[in-house]
Amino acid sequence: MSTSAVVHQARFDELTTRQLHDLVRLRIDVFVVEQECPYPELDGRDIEPGTVHLWVESEGDIAAYLRVLQDPEVHRIGRVVTAAAHRGQGHAARLMELAIESCPGAIELDAQSYLREWYEGFGFVTTGDEFIEDDIPHLPMRREPG
Repeated sequence: MSTSAVVHQARFDELTTRQLHDLVRLRIDVFVVEQECPYPELDGRDIEPGTVHLWVESEGDIAAYLRVLQDPEVHRIGRVVTAAAHRGQGHAARLMELAIESCPGAIELDAQSYLREWYEGFGFVTTGDEFIEDDIPHLPMRREPG
């Protein structure tokens, strides 16, 4: 990761309006525009009290982002995304490491299938059959603590 990259963490009420705008814009730029996947990006989960937003700022841009949700009995990582101009620099991996460190119990996620091996590198295992979400193949995955 670049030495000029700064990692941020905040709950919804701690985000500035500029930060919120930039985070949502990155998610829409990649998931809705680049992946051509129209879906309800603002799902209400960003504002839940247990949600933690993690992102890397590099060269004045939001380079990568993910959110950690608190579901009953499990944490859930989602919206893992890296801006096209910042891919291959390890930003998303650093955020995954921080998210894992911050979750004391089991963690679940729904990975885009082509990223299965990347998530396996963080200790996640496939827990079910592949499914289609928003016309993209996904796999349910889980990481046990320890």
